[in-house]
Amino acid sequence: MYKTVAFSGHRVLKGYDFDPALMDRVIFNLIKTGTENFLCGMALGFDTAAAEAVLEYKKKYGVKLTAVLPCADQSESFGEANKIRYERILGGCDEVITLSDEYFKGCMHARDRYLVENCDAVVCFLRKKSGGTFYTVSYAKKLNIPLIEL
Repeated sequence: MYKTVAFSGHRVLKGYDFDPALMDRVIFNLIKTGTENFLCGMALGFDTAAAEAVLEYKKKYGVKLTAVLPCADQSESFGEANKIRYERILGGCDEVITLSDEYFKGCMHARDRYLVENCDAVVCFLRKKSGGTFYTVSYAKKLNIPLIEL
């Protein structure tokens, strides 16, 4: 049983074998086996898809969703539709943790480390050996945090 689970996955899901139904089943099974808290880094792509799935389960099962923002202006470069989606997800979160007031080189990795250091397992969607998700998964392995790979 994992009380707190974090998410990490690619920003771009098109072109990969991402299965939202599988992600949904994994989240549901985690809830059924006792997961109460979910941590999301709020990047576009996998993170926001996972957060939206948790928000649906929150209504029925009372699980908690915490957004862990690398910086206060994370969504500044998002397009209008993604900004609206981002704000909607933040509005549904039980807690929003902002690690820095502004962007700095390395703030995304700081967010990734925070996620790993504050969870019991990481649900990940990793298909390439570079980037933030690769960094997060590697860090989780270093700390012996269990991975649930989609």
